[in-house]
Amino acid sequence: MGSISYKISDAELEVMSILWREKQAVSFSAIRAELSDSMGWEKSTIATLLRRLQKKGAVSVQEKEIHYYMPNITKDEYMMFRKNSLIDKLYNGSTKNFVAALCQNGELTEADIDELKSYFRMGDKNT
Repeated sequence: MGSISYKISDAELEVMSILWREKQAVSFSAIRAELSDSMGWEKSTIATLLRRLQKKGAVSVQEKEIHYYMPNITKDEYMMFRKNSLIDKLYNGSTKNFVAALCQNGELTEADIDELKSYFRMGDKNT
């Protein structure tokens, strides 16, 4: 897919979560039923979110007797974009500085650090 640069709002992410979970095209009525129950959103709000996602290129629509929506990006692609965006914004693109900040702030346990070390060792074997 190339470089993913979708800026998806928290509300739009609720819609994307449904599409990613279902792994198939989802009807507007199914999306609406779930978001009306879980978020209390009206039909117009959900339609607006889907239009925005479609305009951004994050979803596409299949027009049959009713509209079915499907994601154009995977959850993993979006998560990678968000991770890179966060690291770029807060740590000038340095993953090392990001990890160091987690370690220095005590947000990682010794077990977490040991697990990360094993990931680093595995990465060395792949190069």
